Amino acid sequence: MTRIPENIHDIMEKAIYLPMVLIILNRDIKAVNNSTFKLKRPYLDLIEDTMREIQRELAEVKQYMKKNQLQVIEIKRDDAFTMFMFIYKGYEENHNYFNPRIRNKVQELMVAYFLKKHPSR
Repeated sequence: MTRIPENIHDIMEKAIYLPMVLIILNRDIKAVNNSTFKLKRPYLDLIEDTMREIQRELAEVKQYMKKNQLQVIEIKRDDAFTMFMFIYKGYEENHNYFNPRIRNKVQELMVAYFLKKHPSR
């Protein structure tokens, strides 16, 4: 049983997912730049605007975590699972995430940000 309240858990998960979204979007910028699109600027603007929004939100998450002494540490990763240690009020909890679940959540977040439907802070 977890001691971490759901709203805190959600913030800690954002500390996992948002950097991954930024990594994917950085790769996408390179892909668009190397593509044969005639008009690259609209795609680049969309990606860059989305990245700025995610970076703002990630900064807020990091600030909240620092202020409340929360940490998320990746412990190990294999082909199927990634394990993270969540530190909350001195308690350490290990959470195992199925890698396809992480990928699906990152994709879900990307769609939400592109369509401006992400949950408000």
